[in-house]
Order: sequence, then structure tokens, then C-alpha cells
Amino acid sequence: MFKISNISPESLGIVPACVFLIVTIVAQVVLKLNENEIRDYNAALLSICFMIFLGFSDDILDLRWRYKLVLPTIASLPLLVAYNGSTNFLVPKFLVSTVGANLVNLGKFLKFYKTFSIKLGFVFYVYMSMLAVFCTNAINIYAGINGLEVGQSIIISISMILYNLIEMVNGGEASMGPNLFSITLLVPFLFTSLALFSYNKYFFNLCNIFRYPSKCFIGDTYCYFAGMTLACSSILGHYSKTMLLFFIPQIINFVLSIPQLIGLVPCPRHRLPR
Repeated sequence: MFKISNISPESLGIVPACVFLIVTIVAQVVLKLNENEIRDYNAALLSICFMIFLGFSDDILDLRWRYKLVLPTIASLPLLVAYNGSTNFLVPKFLVSTVGANLVNLGKFLKFYKTFSIKLGFVFYVYMSMLAVFCTNAINIYAGINGLEVGQSIIISISMILYNLIEMVNGGEASMGPNLFSITLLVPFLFTSLALFSYNKYFFNLCNIFRYPSKCFIGDTYCYFAGMTLACSSILGHYSKTMLLFFIPQIINFVLSIPQLIGLVPCPRHRLPR
């Protein structure tokens, strides 16, 4: 008889992802959503389910990087079809006061409104699709340390929930619907991630710094599931531009990783410490 010990299961991100889908599907009955909310809700679940399948396939088949860019783009299509928010880009107030007269002349060319907003139209849909691709890969690019992928997702989701609550208090009834819709996706995601974090975290102590007591590995399944869930919450919650503020560390890491991603600097498959 062979005894196998110290083996941690991989791709355990599929478990909280399935629990999330079950909770959110049942929540449609409990929340009593209207027709428009059900359309957005099902579009979000369709995109998330597609990314869960992609992540689990990547864990098994080890897909190439080009597929990880194309397939999330396809998965974002239900979001783009269901999106019914504004496609305008608001010019920051400090830019208006700094540029002054030059901005007024530029505004005549770009057809600025009194709120100094630019209507992007189809370009904004391209941006939202690229945001979904970025979010899924931004969570995944931090992989390598136990608890880091889940930990950053927990921090971002808590920040987004607080942002939605602040907007609901200050924005009035106009922003109540989209922000409340975003919270209905973020709360189940947060609690399923907290449960997973208790099995995937690592401990730091003075006696044994290099200690790896993680009981499971989440794989690409959770990374894609987390990224698309956060993207769905921001896009259908109508704050996709503000979403980038919560991903500042991921943006910095992405910029620093560009030389490796485009092949200028060698990037080993497994960058483990020796």
C-alpha cells in the first residue's frame, strides 16, 4: 500500500464558484427583481459561468496566453448587450479649471456639454470589453503566493461594496438601482471568497518564515471567476471607470510585467524560489 501525504488539491476555485452561482440563482427569487434587472442579472451570470468554465479548462489543458485574451472578450459579450447605461466620459473638474480657455475651444470641436462630457459611443463598449479581459488576467497575474489571489479579491470587493453604499447615500434614488444591483453580486462573492481564503491563506511567523500550510490551491478557475465577477459588478453598476481606481496595484504590476509578456525579457513558466 502506498501512502500519499502532504498533497494539496488544486483548482479548488471551482467550489466557491459553484456555490456563488447557486446562491445568485436562488437570489433572483428572493430579491424579486424586475424584468430589466433579471436581464442584467442573467447576463452577468452567463459571463461569469463562461469564465468559470474557461478557468477550469485552463487548469486541465494549460491553455496558451492568446486564448486567455480572446475567450474573455467573447465572455464579455452578454455584458455589452445588457448594458444600458451612459457612454459619456466626464472631464475632471481640475482639468477644466487648469486648461481653461483652451478646453472651451476644444469643447466646441468635441461637442462638450455643460457637464463637460464626451460621448464615446461604440468606443466605450470596446473599453468595457477590454476592462473585463484586464480584470480576469489582473487577478491571475498575481498568482504564486498562497492567499494573494483571494486576498486581493476580498479587499477589492469590500472596497467596491463601500463605494456602492456611499453612492447610494449621496446619489439618491437615481443611483439606487445600479448600486444595489452591484451589491447583490458582490456580497455572495465576498463571503464565498472568505470561506476559500481560510483554506488558501499562508501564515507568517518569526520562527518559521517560509511556511506553506495552504490546504488547497485555487487555480485559474478562481482567478477568472473573481475577475469577471468584479468586472460585471462595475459595468452593470455603471461605475466601470471608477473601477480602475480599485485596481491600481494590478495596473502597476501589469505595466512592470509588459517586458515579460511581450517577450523582451525571459519569463519562466514557474517562478518559484530556489
